[in-house]
Amino acid sequence: MTDDSLPTRRTLLYAGVVTILVPRIARANVLDILWEDLIPAGVPYAQIIGKGDMDVVADTWAPIFDENATKLNLELDGALVRLPGYLLPLELTAAGVTSFVLVPYVGACIHVPPPPPNQLVFVEAQKPWPNGSLWEPILVTGRLTAQMQSTAVAEIGHSLSATDIERFRW
Repeated sequence: MTDDSLPTRRTLLYAGVVTILVPRIARANVLDILWEDLIPAGVPYAQIIGKGDMDVVADTWAPIFDENATKLNLELDGALVRLPGYLLPLELTAAGVTSFVLVPYVGACIHVPPPPPNQLVFVEAQKPWPNGSLWEPILVTGRLTAQMQSTAVAEIGHSLSATDIERFRW
């Protein structure tokens, strides 16, 4: 083996710097957002749900959404974001949840009426989320798309291809 085939100190240093900095640079481009960020500027957060109707027989309240409930913040369309919330599983495998609706509070869509469409995110997970962790708050990172879609659960205003899902610590 000759000295020419061995890496130089400079090459090893560059490799080390790249290994350390590239993940940090990638994380630096992620926008940490909150649920109210999904609503366009100028739309009051308090005005995204109409009055609604009470079903006294079923003991449920059915919200009536007005046009503010479907207004999406198009400035976030295509952005790499990180958003905390709770998951409502749509697709389960033996490995875990592969698609779900990310909701702003625990029990949304299950125990109470769904939030407005602009407060729901349909998530496709690249790596399944474990089944045993369904009721914990999570932090989802991925590319956000602002586009209305209909599911069996609710009308949804956003979708996200999740590159990372982790437990969220308040």
